[in-house]
Amino acid sequence: MGQKVHPTGFRVGNTFGWKSRWFAEPAEYSDTVIEDFRLRSQLKKKLLTAGVVQIDIERSLTVIKIVLYVSRPGVVIGRGGANLEEVKKDVERLLNVAKLKKDRVKIDLRVEEVNKPDLSAKLVVERIQNQLIKRYPHRRAVSQAIDRVMQAGAQGVKISLSGRIGGAEIGRNEKYSKGSVPTQTLRANIDYFQEAARTRSGFVGIKVWIYKGEVV
Repeated sequence: MGQKVHPTGFRVGNTFGWKSRWFAEPAEYSDTVIEDFRLRSQLKKKLLTAGVVQIDIERSLTVIKIVLYVSRPGVVIGRGGANLEEVKKDVERLLNVAKLKKDRVKIDLRVEEVNKPDLSAKLVVERIQNQLIKRYPHRRAVSQAIDRVMQAGAQGVKISLSGRIGGAEIGRNEKYSKGSVPTQTLRANIDYFQEAARTRSGFVGIKVWIYKGEVV
């Protein structure tokens, strides 16, 4: 089970909360889910350099509250809050473009700083991804990532690479770990993310598990 079930989805409702919090009637549910997906995609694309870790969306009848968890909040806010206002206008345009005036919603956009970016599985994956694309030695990239994660205070980390690693003729899977990562324990706070690096030889899949301790 530990290899097949998504570590975050396995713990939602028990250890973790939902990233989207709202209620919709059955007829409107699918449209709202697609709207959340488009909203997250646009924000991640626009804020590539901000180190976006998570985007929480909370809806009420007239207000949509969006909380951005980023490692570099200054990039999002900009000088005098100019960049934040621009992002807010883009979000309002996306959400209200096809709605009547009475159905339009207000946007409450907030930015929260991630104090320890080395404990974010998403940011660790993105760093390794960029290194592999630039043909950096994969073992050195993974070793450096593991050292950073453990120095940041993690109790365990596991990294998996799969594909034509280092331009090899035959695809393979390599796993690296340090400390303990209890994938079966529901109370374990495990941050997980996966992404593929598009190298010259083909796609190399990257998976990262970071164990931060038990949730009391």
